[in-house]
Amino acid sequence: MACECRDWGELGREVVAIEIEGLSGVAERLDGTFSQAVELLAACQGRVVVTGIGKSGLVGRKIAATFSSTGTPAYFLHPVEGAHGDLGIIRPGDVVLAISNSGETDELNAIIPTLKSLGVSVIAMTGRADSTLACMADLVLDSGVPREACPHNLAPTASTTAQLALGDALAVCLIERKEFREEDFQRCHPGGALGRRLSQPVTTVMHADGLPVAAAAAPLSEALRVMNEGKLGFLAVTGEGGRLEGVFTDGDVRRLAAASALDLAAPVESVMTRGGLRLTATQTAAEAMDLMETREVTVLPIVDCEDRLVGMVHLHDLLGKGSFRFSA
Repeated sequence: MACECRDWGELGREVVAIEIEGLSGVAERLDGTFSQAVELLAACQGRVVVTGIGKSGLVGRKIAATFSSTGTPAYFLHPVEGAHGDLGIIRPGDVVLAISNSGETDELNAIIPTLKSLGVSVIAMTGRADSTLACMADLVLDSGVPREACPHNLAPTASTTAQLALGDALAVCLIERKEFREEDFQRCHPGGALGRRLSQPVTTVMHADGLPVAAAAAPLSEALRVMNEGKLGFLAVTGEGGRLEGVFTDGDVRRLAAASALDLAAPVESVMTRGGLRLTATQTAAEAMDLMETREVTVLPIVDCEDRLVGMVHLHDLLGKGSFRFSA
């Protein structure tokens, strides 16, 4: 039966203290071999292949993700999948970072000779410098800890924390070594840039000049000319004082044409959608995105507190087309 009277806060502090102890030891042992590993990774002409199994594999996935997002292309290779064909992705010039606390993980050690035969360098991250993995590697990073935080000294706890910290140390050194800049980081994180963009007022991303606008009484022929020049597939129809009366879109044109009801002499107000969706200038780009997704539209007019048209926003404006891209 569990001890209900145990001070869990005290135990939690003990766990953290044990992990700090392990990290302190790892930090003290960082030497020339670590510097060699940084230079080897920086000079990699292919990709960094991170591999490991179990908890070390989970840490490896995170390390690979951190490398990739900070300018060092990397991916995670599961040792078992590697032994069953995935080693075909390896190319000369790649560098392998193999992670195993014991250094005696059979599934991992089984693929190391083949990896080396393919012309790659192998960096071992292990807690045992005399292990089988260490003996096969070109460089060995010591991630050993005095003990696990687990009371039975079995569950990977302090050891995986040490591996994670050592991976972060490599990644940060590579940022400096490869002169990876803030703008490079933003290019690798479009989702973050998009989030900042959508948090802004919609007025910061809307079109305000040269808007496709027609008076309600304008003939449809004139309205179509203006809409075509606007290149948004959208026309705002305004009344007295520039107040938004309705909208007219490419879809409306298609529906009229299909019904043989396209009368170019008719006033645009006779075929427009009265009212229509709109946003106020006080709303955010995120609200514009939500409304566009919900109502399946790509353009929204922006009005002031008196319903006067002040701008238009296109879905591409929200995604940052032209200044923000998901690929280089």
